Amino acid sequence: MRLSISWTVLGALVLSQASSAAKIILGNDDGWASANIRETYRLLKEAGNDVIMVAPVVDNSGQGGRSVFTTSRTLVTNGEFDSVAAGQPSLGSDPSDSHIWYYNGTPAACTFIALDYVAPQIWGPNVTADLLVAGPNVGQNLGPFLYTLSGTMGATYAAVGRGIPAIAFSAAPNGGQRYYKWVNQTTQAGLKDPATISAQLTVDLVQKLIKSTNHGERILPVGYGINVNYPPITSFTNDSCINPPFVQTRMTGGAFTDKAVRNETTGLFTYANFLGEGVNRCINGDCRLPGETDVVNSGCQSAVSVFTVDYDAPLKRDTSKVQTKMLPLVSFHGGSAWKRHTEMPASVKQLESPLRHE
Repeated sequence: MRLSISWTVLGALVLSQASSAAKIILGNDDGWASANIRETYRLLKEAGNDVIMVAPVVDNSGQGGRSVFTTSRTLVTNGEFDSVAAGQPSLGSDPSDSHIWYYNGTPAACTFIALDYVAPQIWGPNVTADLLVAGPNVGQNLGPFLYTLSGTMGATYAAVGRGIPAIAFSAAPNGGQRYYKWVNQTTQAGLKDPATISAQLTVDLVQKLIKSTNHGERILPVGYGINVNYPPITSFTNDSCINPPFVQTRMTGGAFTDKAVRNETTGLFTYANFLGEGVNRCINGDCRLPGETDVVNSGCQSAVSVFTVDYDAPLKRDTSKVQTKMLPLVSFHGGSAWKRHTEMPASVKQLESPLRHE
């Protein structure tokens, strides 16, 4: 069942309007000189937000949540698009804007540098970010498999783990990795640059959440994040997809994982997409929602999936079966004194009833 963006799910996470501005940390994995992040920074600022950008000095795609900090005080190679020269400090700011920073580390490391070093200098030591925004990435991040592979998602759940609300945004390549100085005010079709359109869509969603939140309330509950994916934006050539509507989705559903493919000529392996049964079972999510992969690949629509950092298996029949198989070697613990026992808790026993369903 496909649901148009009614904000039914997100509305349960946020409250009524009180403000249209927020303190936002902006990051990505494509690098600080990428067109997408610079356009997003510009438009978030134009919307009235107080934005600090900290992003990798070079492309760090595919790093997942790895938190790798440089061991060199200076850069040994130039930054992407020669935006920073080798020999410059490994952490630095744009000479023309003290709120724009680069760091020679992974996206997750950049999140921590932003939270623990840059933001305290700019906002003060006792000020907390209202939201972290990552992206939009150059390339989509669809399905639960990308939750651990994507540097964009890594930057996002690094913040969520720290208790900071965060949203990952990813877009189709739309011309590939491009320097922010190459952004066109208008394309040959007389339309806005895809980087600008992706950035505006991002700001639209961010502002919707900010405006739906009471003063003093969190934009998202503790441990919650959002994954957003855009379809290909066609503004380079035509207007067939320049304003893709938002659709509420879940990560599972039509999602791919990898398989190994051998080149018989070279004897080397590479990966190919594999429609995995494991990544497409809906366990915790709202199974009424369509999969984000299906939605984005079916036409001009943007997918919005709410996720949490709770990895524990849900209290359902299959979970109790696994727990039962481990008794008595692996016992249950319960009670205020953590009394050891092997008897299955009543809450789990109830799931064995044939009247209960997953």
